[in-house]
Amino acid sequence: MGASKGVDMADRPHQEQRGLWWPEKVLVKEMQVLTAGSCLSGKIAFCPPCPKNADCHNHTHCVCHSGFQSMSGRKYFMESYEKCEDIDECNSGLKNCKKDAYCTNTDGSFYCSCFIKYPQFNWVANLIGLRPPGCYENTSEETPSSSSGNIWENLMINGSQKELAINITKILQQVELTIWKENFNSTGIHENSELDIVYETKRCNETSKKTFLAAGNNTMDINCNHIFKGPTRDQNAVAFITYRSLGNILNGSFFSERRGRQGVKLNSHIVSGTIGSEKKVNLSEPVSLTFQHTEPGGARTEYFCVYWEGSKEGGSWSTGGCNYKSSNDSYTKCECFHLSSFAVLMSLSPKADPVLTVITYVGLSLSLLCLLLAALTFLLCQPIQNTSTSLHLQLSLCLFMAHLLFLTGIDRTEPAVLCSIIAGALHYLYLAAFSWMLLEGLHLFLTVRNLQVANYTSASRFKKRFMYPLGYGIPALIVAVSAIIGYKNYGTRTHCWLKLEKGFIWSFMGPVAVIILVGEQ
Repeated sequence: MGASKGVDMADRPHQEQRGLWWPEKVLVKEMQVLTAGSCLSGKIAFCPPCPKNADCHNHTHCVCHSGFQSMSGRKYFMESYEKCEDIDECNSGLKNCKKDAYCTNTDGSFYCSCFIKYPQFNWVANLIGLRPPGCYENTSEETPSSSSGNIWENLMINGSQKELAINITKILQQVELTIWKENFNSTGIHENSELDIVYETKRCNETSKKTFLAAGNNTMDINCNHIFKGPTRDQNAVAFITYRSLGNILNGSFFSERRGRQGVKLNSHIVSGTIGSEKKVNLSEPVSLTFQHTEPGGARTEYFCVYWEGSKEGGSWSTGGCNYKSSNDSYTKCECFHLSSFAVLMSLSPKADPVLTVITYVGLSLSLLCLLLAALTFLLCQPIQNTSTSLHLQLSLCLFMAHLLFLTGIDRTEPAVLCSIIAGALHYLYLAAFSWMLLEGLHLFLTVRNLQVANYTSASRFKKRFMYPLGYGIPALIVAVSAIIGYKNYGTRTHCWLKLEKGFIWSFMGPVAVIILVGEQ
């Protein structure tokens, strides 16, 4: 470059003819050589600063990555303020998805989702992210590979449990509605291998009270006459769906009503019942459901019927509106007062502490012996019989029968009717025992206050007016009212006692608390 400074301006045309370059051209040429050397050596000092999603091209310009375009629309640019934006192939006509396939735009690319054999469920493939090569118009082109494994498991790849619950809720609602519409006029048993479901649709029989449907060894018995009335009578079709793989996703972790239950997990396929309504349908007469177990239960197994309660915030399994009826090693029967998606959950009952069990049985056995001797003493010893011993006798008898029934019947949960009777009897006997304790305290208070221990008339009057109506009548009234209001709350799956759900235990704890408070006064 130093030698070029002495070139005469008048001699410029002759130098061009001899193939010589002017100083300005020589300078440009040297800069290009230096730039090329810088890029080759790994430095970018002379490459233009390229924005995100762009690379240096030919050591002189920037070019956007495939799937992006510059804001100005130019392919090559050098300006540092230029940006590369994503190309929306789905809305710009650049996609090559088949007609019914769903196109999803991604950062710098796109993909097509569909079920090749079941195009009516393409929206599910889009939600799941299923992208087989057959969804593209030219399958010989290089396209994203098909998802592997079970399609339901693709929902678990990304996102939180809340997002998973929201997506599952949408899928369940749309699958029910799609199946009902698609099979309204083509009733029968069908199967969808892509979604791994089996389902049956039927038109309700007006001559028969019940409509029976079966899918995948699970059954549903529903009274359609209570559902289809008035303008909906011509749409009297019902569908019953069994999801054979969804249970691996919506497992026991979505159940929040644990309350000390151990090892809660799904023990049936998930099923859905629908009459073509997008909303949950409440029923005046319950629908009967029979579930086949996916694994056998044991002696400590507790079964409970649940339904999927979806919401905008997610969803979870709930026992609301569903009642457990019975079960054996292979099946569980439930009754629900609405149509939705259902399943059977099981848990292991807490294992009894052997030391505590021995203490309980030995202690109650000794208590029975002592109570029997006390009752015989108060009953047979004539010299000591008075109002006080009569109160002691009734208390001893109530406690004796309550302890005896507890030892022999607290664990007899089958049949359920017998268990409910035992629970009601224990409820009554223990309330009666507390009532007689209250009467003893009241009698002692009156005796001390009046200082008339030997007054036969006063003792007799107390006995006739208060003893038996309060001691046996009040507990009987409490148990009768409790049984009328919540007779289903007598007897649990592990013990013959009051259920803790819905506060029913307060039919016992409430009166006991009142008796204790009165006794403290």
